[in-house]
Amino acid sequence: MSRRRSAVTLLASTAVISALLLGACGGDSNSNDSASSTTRPETKSGSSTTVDVANTDLGDILVDSQGRTLYLFLADHGTTSECSGECANDWPPVEVSGSPTAGNGAEASMLGTTMRSDGKTQVTYNGHPVYRFEGDKQAGDTKGEGLVAFGAGWYALSPSGDQVSGTGSSSGSGSSSGSGSSSSGSGSAY
Repeated sequence: MSRRRSAVTLLASTAVISALLLGACGGDSNSNDSASSTTRPETKSGSSTTVDVANTDLGDILVDSQGRTLYLFLADHGTTSECSGECANDWPPVEVSGSPTAGNGAEASMLGTTMRSDGKTQVTYNGHPVYRFEGDKQAGDTKGEGLVAFGAGWYALSPSGDQVSGTGSSSGSGSSSGSGSSSSGSGSAY
């Protein structure tokens, strides 16, 4: 009976030690994941709110962490967004919980946020609320560049925070003019 108790005690001790070791290893991994997610706030879609710079057919422009072009809207006044409703469907505002992060080539001092009319927080750069364009389907697309929709022009942003001017890319289906026309049509009702 004594021998049996020793074997059971040994097995139980081994199981407890193994569980502690496995827990300690797993705990370190989770705490690192948690720390990294707090340093990179996320948009409502879960993508990072890091603003980077990429070289495109327009030159160096601001992009999000997935390489999608960031635009300014000339109808905006200061940091106040004039794009809501259908406009925000076509030109989704870059929303954030927390603070945006400056990535490669972007100036941290130019990043900020503004409160939208719907109570959500939008990223700004050099005082401009920033948006994506629903017609840009992949990283590097600049199909929204120079379009006039919802009463004003849309332009990609340079790393200095100014609008760039050029012609947008039509990689994919060449539907750039079609997207512009439908947006402009929607814009007249706005």
